[in-house]
Amino acid sequence: MNQLRLIQSTAPQLDQLSDENLIRLFQAGDESVFRILVYRYQERIRNLLFSMFNDADVVDDLAQEIFIKTYHALSGFEFRSSFYTWLYRIAVNHSRDEMRRRKVRRFFSLQGMMESGSRELYTRLRVLPCTGDLEQIINIGLQAIPDKYRVPIVLKDIEGFSYKEMAEIMKCEIGTVKSRLARARSMLQKILEPMLQEE
Repeated sequence: MNQLRLIQSTAPQLDQLSDENLIRLFQAGDESVFRILVYRYQERIRNLLFSMFNDADVVDDLAQEIFIKTYHALSGFEFRSSFYTWLYRIAVNHSRDEMRRRKVRRFFSLQGMMESGSRELYTRLRVLPCTGDLEQIINIGLQAIPDKYRVPIVLKDIEGFSYKEMAEIMKCEIGTVKSRLARARSMLQKILEPMLQEE
């Protein structure tokens, strides 16, 4: 499979199958059903990648790489977790590798912050003077957070995963997930505090 393409339509009877049934068909030899899984999850993967890289060109390339990697690994899927969680684990790991390789800094959108659990922080930021771009102010703070703490913020505050799902994706204990998330939010608060005090 050299290239993945956006699937505009699929056969209704296949499109209605669960992820698990599609995977079983794939593992039985019908690899064409993989296109349905791509169609179901490509936008969510792209959104995750955009949260991490904020570059549409990078997002498109990485999304394709992630789905190609998923395609090659799917025959070994053992149904120990949902396909959705497993796919996100692949995406997160691939993104980490890419961040290390490129040493890039990730940016978050204002919309992502508004949809996150950090509403109190957003409420405080909202009252800042309109002399600067609010989204830029938030991004300035988030740029300073080490990569290690960014993944939990994306998964919890933007993607809405449960702590259990995050632990599966990050391959660590739930306590570690909560600790990293709390640390990341605390770091963000401290970084932005001077800006908040200006008001």
